[in-house]
Amino acid sequence: MPVPIQSVIGGEYQAYKALSSSVSSALRVSLPGIIHSFDPVAVTCEVQPAIKGTVRDGKGGSKSVELPMLVDVPVIFPRGGGCTITFPVKAGDECLLLFSDRCIDFWWQSGGVQEPVDPRQHDLSDAFALVGPQSQAQKIADISTDSLQIRTDEGSAFIALAQSGAVTINTSLLTINGNVSVNGEVTTKGNVSVDGGITSTGDQIAQGISQATHVHGGIQGGNSVTKVPQ
Repeated sequence: MPVPIQSVIGGEYQAYKALSSSVSSALRVSLPGIIHSFDPVAVTCEVQPAIKGTVRDGKGGSKSVELPMLVDVPVIFPRGGGCTITFPVKAGDECLLLFSDRCIDFWWQSGGVQEPVDPRQHDLSDAFALVGPQSQAQKIADISTDSLQIRTDEGSAFIALAQSGAVTINTSLLTINGNVSVNGEVTTKGNVSVDGGITSTGDQIAQGISQATHVHGGIQGGNSVTKVPQ
């Protein structure tokens, strides 16, 4: 007897649906991850994907499983023009995993433009780790809304560049290895360690004392020395 058209259409729909589900389940675009370890020499990390995947259970259904640990994942630091911003990546840091359209093996080894050594696409093996995304459990507080900051997570030390152009450095000790040249006045309200000379076109003020206009008491003839600046 002839097969009803609805059955044919329904069968095709189910087939297409199963094919679409199979393709999408193997297609990787991006996932949050958790850093397991970081190699600062190779600039790679081991990452645990933070969203579970699904596999067939052999009974026509599927079950949730933890995805495997990803190894040799290149870490993305902001970089360009011969300059790089780096930060200490630690176990437990959250990241965003980005999966390449094609196999990255030859590119990762040699750079430049390379052939894909394997036909795989959007595979777990071809991930990059962008460190920085934050879950609500790991988010930082007191984010400035009027300046760019390079800061510690707890906010006790930072460099802030305000929209007005003012730069503020908050730290327990600022160490500079090299000479310092300032076109203007220098005022310090804390400890500054400079391994080099300081040159300024304006005054230098430390603990409220002007280097250009301070006076010395206790002046006597002979081999006597002056008192401290005042």
